[in-house]
Amino acid sequence: MSQESALTEFSSAAVQERHFGRSTLLADYWALTKPEVNFLILITTGVGFYLGCGNDAHPLSFLRLFNTLLGTLLVASGTGTLNQYIERDFDAQMRRTARRPAAAGRLKPSAVLVFGIALAAAGSMYLAATVNPLASGLAVLTLLTYLFVYTPLKRETPLCVLVGAFPGAMPPLIGWGAASGRLSAEAGILYAMLFLWQFPHFMAIAWMYREDYDRAGYLVLPKGSVRVPFVIVETLLPLLALVAITILRSPTQHAMIFYSAAVLLGEGFLYFGLEFVVQRSRATARRLLTASIVYLPLLYALNATLCNGSDDAVSRPYPRTANAWLVRHQPPNEMHLQEFDATSIELGRAHSPERIPR
Repeated sequence: MSQESALTEFSSAAVQERHFGRSTLLADYWALTKPEVNFLILITTGVGFYLGCGNDAHPLSFLRLFNTLLGTLLVASGTGTLNQYIERDFDAQMRRTARRPAAAGRLKPSAVLVFGIALAAAGSMYLAATVNPLASGLAVLTLLTYLFVYTPLKRETPLCVLVGAFPGAMPPLIGWGAASGRLSAEAGILYAMLFLWQFPHFMAIAWMYREDYDRAGYLVLPKGSVRVPFVIVETLLPLLALVAITILRSPTQHAMIFYSAAVLLGEGFLYFGLEFVVQRSRATARRLLTASIVYLPLLYALNATLCNGSDDAVSRPYPRTANAWLVRHQPPNEMHLQEFDATSIELGRAHSPERIPR
């Protein structure tokens, strides 16, 4: 009896170990995709898509939105995976990243490489097939510049933060291009917002883990006496520019609500930025990081809700639906009347007695 019990316990333990192993393997592959980063990517891509729609030529299509988000998610996941493949030896030297699947050696480098390439290729082809070549091209451009320009520069110069902000701000352009098939000044404003947001966000991370970055040989922050001024400038100037761009936006509806919310969001973000540059402690850096993660979705939601105009929305105070109604119901102006008179004269001549065959 005791022998049977021991065998039963051994079998149960073996089953649990295999189940745990499968769960750990899936969790490792999931971690490779950087899901916490992808969450913000999907939000900004979705808002870009929504604002890129909204007229008769490009109506909102939920199927197209789904295809855009899925394709973008695949490319972003592939980019995150390939980034961990490239930096696995350096990640192993940092406490923050040492437990990543590739850095810890839980997954073979070849498996990580194949997984990343498969995700990126599937996403880019999916976008090209189901959305349009522009969205696919922008996604591929983001991947290439992030992996082969920004990633190597992290070990060469602190200017990598500036360089990395260019591909990092691409998601709203991908969404806009997916919706309308082209880019515009309005899309550029969304790009500028995300571009500037990255600086205080990353400065908080870089300051919290500056010893880790130094240990692994990353130059995301300069060494010596210029480090503190660099952090102050890279935090405050983009933050002030971001708040200014947000406040200078022209909402298409409920302007008072938009400006009140924009000012409150900007003041809150700016408060944590100022607190960080004055104290430069780990606690204030963490609070700035948290504020940045809260700020970005709220800012984009505010734009999607109250700035949902087309390209010329900056110059008109009413929503696009009202504009379409006015165009259909506007009274005829002088030019329209002249065209109407000319058409009537031509029709009258066509049916005059002189033109009737005898």
